[in-house]
Amino acid sequence: MFYIRLCAAQHLSKTALQNAIAKDEYKNKPLPNNFSTTMPTPTMARRAVEMFKDEYLLDFINVEEIGERDIADIDERVVEQEIIHNVKNFIMTFGKDFTFVGNQYHLEAYGVEQFPDLLFFNRALNCLVCVELKKGEFKPAYLGQLTAYLRILDDTVKKDHENPTIGIILCRDYNKDFVQYIIQDYNKPMGVAKYTTLADMPDELKNVLPDMQELRNKFMESSE
Repeated sequence: MFYIRLCAAQHLSKTALQNAIAKDEYKNKPLPNNFSTTMPTPTMARRAVEMFKDEYLLDFINVEEIGERDIADIDERVVEQEIIHNVKNFIMTFGKDFTFVGNQYHLEAYGVEQFPDLLFFNRALNCLVCVELKKGEFKPAYLGQLTAYLRILDDTVKKDHENPTIGIILCRDYNKDFVQYIIQDYNKPMGVAKYTTLADMPDELKNVLPDMQELRNKFMESSE
């Protein structure tokens, strides 16, 4: 059913479908998105789908190092700051061809200021990528907020030769079918993914991983 829906949404050729199956795209299922109806061409839409995943492990964010707080109390600003401090790791996690532009990026329209969490540029897609971090489960209101950011970015920041800005919401959890259902009514290219941190990893997996400081020491030894 995944490949049937993929063909229906993207009008895949036989060769493109064979490539999708060969790459096992079902196992690396794309995030809920509306790229097929909002990107300039079907090729661009397919590239955007391939560029983003539906879940990201931000394993460089260790809440034990941030402080003794329950994971539910770690808000998006804390996660944002950890990403900024480890922006190279985040880009490596997020994918290739990303360049960091800024965080809390200042936008203004008609005297109203807006501050998207993270702004990147993707060379392969030739577009800005706006990332909003949310500490809880997905809410439809997040798409409205992101739409406003994308409108202002396209009107005031995007260059004439660039493609429309893509928006990504990174949240703690979501109902994938519900998000895919809701997102289709929006006319800006957007997707929703979820993120996990080391705190979310099962104890049996944590116990087999080396201590963070031990890992750092091994890297230092190997570089000497």
